[in-house]
Amino acid sequence: MQFKMVHENYNVQDLNASIDFYSQALGLAEVRRTVAPDNSFTIVFMGNKTSDFLLELTYLRDKKGPYNLGDCEFHLAFETDDFDAAYLKHKQMDCICYENKDMGVYFITDPDGYWIEIVPSK
Repeated sequence: MQFKMVHENYNVQDLNASIDFYSQALGLAEVRRTVAPDNSFTIVFMGNKTSDFLLELTYLRDKKGPYNLGDCEFHLAFETDDFDAAYLKHKQMDCICYENKDMGVYFITDPDGYWIEIVPSK
């Protein structure tokens, strides 16, 4: 029996801001969208051509206040073929929240506070 990872869900407060962030910061684009008949939720799957893996952004209309992300110890990781250019782009976007120069990685944070690790290609 085999399993394949297909997506990760992040609940977001501002769907458009999150779509813009993931498009600009990581080159993701909307793949598909589901809207509840009563508009109580909207789900947008974001992806790119380098992987089948999708990021699911879920907006809940009636959710008030920020999501509790704990200590941000969980995260997604993205590999980049141009680490220096990615670092410069994210520095200019002012979204780098943590750097581990010894490990050669850094983290960016999205509009809701989720952490994304950026790693160089092996």
